[in-house]
Amino acid sequence: TSVRPDLHLRYVQACQTLGQRENPLIAHVLKEADENDETRCTKEIVLKIAGNNNPRPVQRVTDDDFRVLASVLCNAAFVKGLDLAYNVLTDAGAETMATFLQENSSLRYLNLMFNDIGTSGAELIAGALHKNRSLVHMRMTGNKIGDQGGMFFASMLQSNSTLEKLDLGDCDLGLHCLIAIATALIRNRSIRAINLNRPLLYSQEEETTVHIAQMLKNNPSLVELHLSKHDMKNFGVERLCEALYENSSLRYLDLSCNKITSDGVKFLGELLKRNQSLIILDLNANRIEDAGATYLSEALSLHNRTLQALSVVNCSISGKGLTALSKAIKSNMILSYIYIWGNTFDEDACMSFSELIKLGRLKPGCTDVAPYEVEGQAQLAELSHGLHTEYYWAPWHRVVADDAANASLALVAVSEY
Repeated sequence: TSVRPDLHLRYVQACQTLGQRENPLIAHVLKEADENDETRCTKEIVLKIAGNNNPRPVQRVTDDDFRVLASVLCNAAFVKGLDLAYNVLTDAGAETMATFLQENSSLRYLNLMFNDIGTSGAELIAGALHKNRSLVHMRMTGNKIGDQGGMFFASMLQSNSTLEKLDLGDCDLGLHCLIAIATALIRNRSIRAINLNRPLLYSQEEETTVHIAQMLKNNPSLVELHLSKHDMKNFGVERLCEALYENSSLRYLDLSCNKITSDGVKFLGELLKRNQSLIILDLNANRIEDAGATYLSEALSLHNRTLQALSVVNCSISGKGLTALSKAIKSNMILSYIYIWGNTFDEDACMSFSELIKLGRLKPGCTDVAPYEVEGQAQLAELSHGLHTEYYWAPWHRVVADDAANASLALVAVSEY
């Protein structure tokens, strides 16, 4: 077996050569990677140099710090993943990153979420991905690249055929780039998961939803789609449902934090009666009320046997709707994850969910409520489980999220499809 180069030693030497002070966070992570017997035996490692998930405050990675790190990693083919989330990289750092991505042929995962990369940085990184043939998973979440920055990613999607997961959530995307991305995805066959959460839309016409629906009719490879905070109303949901009658690849649909009411959920209920592919549906923070919960319950009780996870957190549902959902779980053995906190529980709802949990029909890790009793009356307490529990932040000491904490990622690892 070939001896793996010493990353920490290389870093110290590169800092001296380039006249740059060592960043303690980078030095610590590289030293740990060198000393960890488990990773020394494996061929591949992920370097987690995130600025937010250490037990103590850290010195965040700057553009100059990254310049040194890139010079160390340029010949380290065993580094398959790089997590630089929550640091202070700007467009200058993005320039170094673009060069790195053009020259590097081994990196498969890159996380740049919540740095300070703007439009010109997005142009450079997206430009590099026209040529890069190794990166499979990219997170740009929370960098304010704007509509123009999003356009560069849309154009990259027309030529790149290796990227499978792209996260552009919270990036201030606008109308034009969402339409351009939807158009690119009609022909792109490699993207399996895309996050387009929280764009800045100033129109009430739902044009973007119409284009995304059009794309879903023609795209046979997309598995996971996030459309949270799109100002989507019942008209938009109806367009999506029409498209999904013709789509058999989408497994995970996130419509959280929109303006969907029970009338919109009626279309989803009808879709669930015939759809054979959706596994996860996230309706968190919509006003679906009891009527909407009843439409879902009816479809899930009698017709659908593919949906495994449903989130209706903060959906203005009261006891009647919640009890209907609990009955659906009784009769549908496939539906095994349900998140319901933030609604109005009455005695019947508390009783019926307590019973499901006590009987073992709902496992404690697969829902966000736990039963307890006060003077013989069933009550429910909140658990911090959900579909997005470890989206922005994961515990520093754990590499892989446990299933219960994040049903979405656990149920649909993109690589499975």
